[in-house]
Amino acid sequence: QVQLVESGGGLVQAGGSLRLSCAASGRTASTWTMGWFRQGPGKEREFVATSNWNGHSTFYADSVKGRFTISRDNPKNTVYLQMNSLKPEDTAVYYCAADRMMTTVVTGPMRGDYWGQGTQVTVSS
Repeated sequence: QVQLVESGGGLVQAGGSLRLSCAASGRTASTWTMGWFRQGPGKEREFVATSNWNGHSTFYADSVKGRFTISRDNPKNTVYLQMNSLKPEDTAVYYCAADRMMTTVVTGPMRGDYWGQGTQVTVSS
């Protein structure tokens, strides 16, 4: 079993930046595909970004491409989401997710076998 704990959410003005962190328990998590989803008010949960096991292959939703960057520090079992040029439409609860598989190249959204509890990101206009 893997536990995922997010941190780093908050309130930021449009155009600002935030960095989310996700700490994963369990040594095997460092080999799994990791990523982020979000759920805005009144919306379905949507995929944001994913990284292969070593961070060398990443995939992003079109809505965040060029603004968000996913990275990971495997010795620390931590995944990050650097969010720049934030927009009010980025307001959502952001969830860390893990797929119980080791992927060399990511070419699309991940499944989401395990989930964190979420962290709120609010972008004011």
